[in-house]
Amino acid sequence: MASLLLKRVYEAPEASDGMRVLVDRLWPRGIAREKAEIDLWLKDIAPSDALRKRFHGKPEDWAAFCANYAEELEGAAAQAAVVELGGLMARGPVTLLYAARDEARNNAVALKAWLVRRGVEAS
Repeated sequence: MASLLLKRVYEAPEASDGMRVLVDRLWPRGIAREKAEIDLWLKDIAPSDALRKRFHGKPEDWAAFCANYAEELEGAAAQAAVVELGGLMARGPVTLLYAARDEARNNAVALKAWLVRRGVEAS
């Protein structure tokens, strides 16, 4: 498997990013689609609106968020997106893009951890 990177969507694209995949349900504020250089917007792999709203502004609920998000990722609604992401990763580097300010606690971090637990190699 290829490397799996994380980056805020507001950071400048780099050649080493490989396939740039936005994993947020909402389009990031204040960024034009052209400037973001997003190859794929994978909304269905993002946390549900209900889960996102419960966690927003409550970093102390990180463990619960990760557990609930993992359940969503294993559910039927996210399976096509998970398979699509796996296919992209089999072809080369993938950078998961997110808009959150907190670089340590966001859905992309939780998604990468979930993928690693499932045996995906990541850098």
